[in-house]
Amino acid sequence: MLTVAFIGNGKSTNRYHLPFLLKTGKFQVKTIYSPSEEKVWAVLPDTHYTTRLEDVLEDSDLDLVIITTPSQWHYHYAKLALEHDKNVLLEKPFVENPDEAKELFQLAKDKGLMLQGYQNRRFDSDFLTTQKVIESGRLGDILEVEMHYDYFRPEIPETVESYSRATSYLFGHACHTIDQVLSYWGNPERIHYDIRQLLGPNRMNDYFDIDFYYPNSLKVSIKSSYFRLKERPSFVVYGKKGVFVKEKKDRQEYDLKHFYMPDNADFGLDGPEDYGTLTYMDNQRVYHEEKVVSEVGDYSLFYQALYETLANGKEKLVKDEQTIRLIEILDEGISTIENKN
Repeated sequence: MLTVAFIGNGKSTNRYHLPFLLKTGKFQVKTIYSPSEEKVWAVLPDTHYTTRLEDVLEDSDLDLVIITTPSQWHYHYAKLALEHDKNVLLEKPFVENPDEAKELFQLAKDKGLMLQGYQNRRFDSDFLTTQKVIESGRLGDILEVEMHYDYFRPEIPETVESYSRATSYLFGHACHTIDQVLSYWGNPERIHYDIRQLLGPNRMNDYFDIDFYYPNSLKVSIKSSYFRLKERPSFVVYGKKGVFVKEKKDRQEYDLKHFYMPDNADFGLDGPEDYGTLTYMDNQRVYHEEKVVSEVGDYSLFYQALYETLANGKEKLVKDEQTIRLIEILDEGISTIENKN
């Protein structure tokens, strides 16, 4: 069992970390720090809740500190934890610029510590299913992939009256899909950015459309908006022989929001109505259209991999260079509107 502490006690800790960390059975939570004494979420038994940051930083028994604060505090708390000789798992979007990311990784290297970004969305069901279809070869050479992450939440940008990186849609949401792109297809040859403030200059960034160009004519696009009353498909993959459409997103977040937790056997599972559709022509020019049973998404697999890194010295799931490149892309994208404001 590895002993961990959290810096932060909000939605991220309680909805996206604790259920999956505890599911592995390989971590025990000793301390949860928050500057506020208010406990909105259920209290975890046998865990010390504290408003004293020293209870985390000065505890030599900890194997890992997990930082889940608002993103504008990520760099500050990660540096503090590393300076106090703690291994660190840092929530996305990691930090706000590439220089901060490079500094933190260098500090961790100099002190012989582990620092890693939290990228649970590598274990989304729709993403895993799309990989399965691509690797089946039934689509032939892949020409284009569209990844959509839409909401209809106009009240969010409408109530944010000024621009900041910390509240931008790009930093808050593209950090999921860009990591998926980098983890599966690697670093692109070039990128085109369309980053917008639909409510006007000096308002919240509430839209992005980014194209990643790869060899052999492959283009991967990620698109997202707060103003989509009807969501676009989660994934659409076009190949020389056919197309795969996955309409529905991974269900883990949906279940979590309804307090339906991973200890339920059907947690996060797609039903037949959620399966994607694969349409293709085979080598005999015979037309096929079939449902593809979804892969099982499981965010606890991230923590399984993290345990192997910390306990058994295995390579980190999320590589330093992937995280740095992710922050570079976010920085390049958001700079296209910052230069106009």
